[in-house]
Amino acid sequence: MSTVTITDPDLPSFLSGLGSAHLENAPDDDIVDAVRAMIAHPEYPCLGARSVFRRDSAHITVLDSMDAATTGVLATRLRGFAAEHGEDEDFVSFIATFRAPVPTAEREFENSLWRMLQSLHDLDGRPWPSTVSADPGSPHFAFSFAGTAFFVVGLHPAASRIARRAPLPTLVFNLHHQFERLREGSRFERMRTAIRRRDERLQGTVNPMVDDYGASSAARQYSGRAVGPNWEAPFHA
Repeated sequence: MSTVTITDPDLPSFLSGLGSAHLENAPDDDIVDAVRAMIAHPEYPCLGARSVFRRDSAHITVLDSMDAATTGVLATRLRGFAAEHGEDEDFVSFIATFRAPVPTAEREFENSLWRMLQSLHDLDGRPWPSTVSADPGSPHFAFSFAGTAFFVVGLHPAASRIARRAPLPTLVFNLHHQFERLREGSRFERMRTAIRRRDERLQGTVNPMVDDYGASSAARQYSGRAVGPNWEAPFHA
């Protein structure tokens, strides 16, 4: 349970108060507490993330740098998560938070995110699941590691969308099949509508990058940066 106390009802101010400067050298537990406090804030819009944390089903790992130096460690931990939870029906998430580098612009974070995913893929010897596409331009694309398909959500302090801000650069790996299960049970539309409503109330506008699931490549949404129709993911499977 988080030891960070939520005293400011305004999420942007709360995130600014958490800050990144003092967390870069903080103990792992303090960083985990900051992530938990962020999700627990009443204004945080993603109901899926809130559900995962309420169930204590978030697996959080803290790493020093979002670059090649930590790819091996991240690969080992993500592989272990996939082996243990890859077939879970209940919602679970693997969250990797990095002390550095703390981006000052969205494109900077986007580049770091795709370099990290490419590095993970280059270490992976398992084939892509047949249920998703390895082509990042396909509407059926999902990132794969250890034979498990993921929907990746990037968070960082410089995000223009408040819902994508976090005190430190963070990658959330959500199991792709859980989104498919939501769609089959018709719960996806209800949750999507509720999240969009909360996000619009928080930001004042609807996120232009949140397409209906399966309408375009999910890769366009990974970093959180608004991209144009001709954007291509810098990733090769």
